[in-house]
Amino acid sequence: MDYLLTSSIDLAEILFTLFWIFFAFLVLYLHRESKREGYPLQADRFGRPASIEGFPGVPKPKTYHLRDGSTVSLPRAEPAESVAAVATAGFPGAPLEPTGNPMLDGVGLAAWCDRADHPDMTMRGLPQIAPLRIADDYHVESRDVDPRGMNVVAADNYVVGKIRDLWVDRIEPQIRYMEISLDDRIGGGNVLLPYYFCRINAGRGEVKVSSLMSDQFSAVPKTKHPDQVTLLEEDKICAYYAGGKLYAEPSRTEPIL
Repeated sequence: MDYLLTSSIDLAEILFTLFWIFFAFLVLYLHRESKREGYPLQADRFGRPASIEGFPGVPKPKTYHLRDGSTVSLPRAEPAESVAAVATAGFPGAPLEPTGNPMLDGVGLAAWCDRADHPDMTMRGLPQIAPLRIADDYHVESRDVDPRGMNVVAADNYVVGKIRDLWVDRIEPQIRYMEISLDDRIGGGNVLLPYYFCRINAGRGEVKVSSLMSDQFSAVPKTKHPDQVTLLEEDKICAYYAGGKLYAEPSRTEPIL
């Protein structure tokens, strides 16, 4: 009798089935955990606001203890954000037309996230990104081009200032930003330029920024501390330069034929 019960059982098949059951639950669990931020989605369907969770639904709130001693609970209730743009048509998913300055309003390419307004920190408690005048244990390799002192040239070929300093990432040793000292005719002061939004021409001794016009540098989001940049400030600065790729001048928003 025992032989008859066990002769039709395939242990490998049982284990294989159990594995797929476990894997299915793992996928559902990870997909649910991914909805701790950004959900429920807000959509305007046929003129009526709608809240979208999908399957599986949003998980119950969980409290996270951060390294600095603070806590954050996710998911959490967040107010709906208003966008400085209007739909160009009445159907869902219609393109949006900016109503103000999209480079500052966070529209399209210039969109930014409402991140924490404090610097990212290293394990030693130092700001992760800092200028070389502060992070003096870093330097530009002698065989590399040092852009400090070079002219900064905008997309309209006007010189807007000079590179004052370089801001280095202490965790991933590389240059993140260049600090521009703006000419007085541009408005003066210092602004940050993301390193990958420019092209260095060592032969001509200039740094070319093709995403902005000369009169737009004065509106680059500033940092509240001269030697630090917060996560929120980073998002706004990078979004401003990215937005210039599309919004710096009207012809950039037109189709390319």
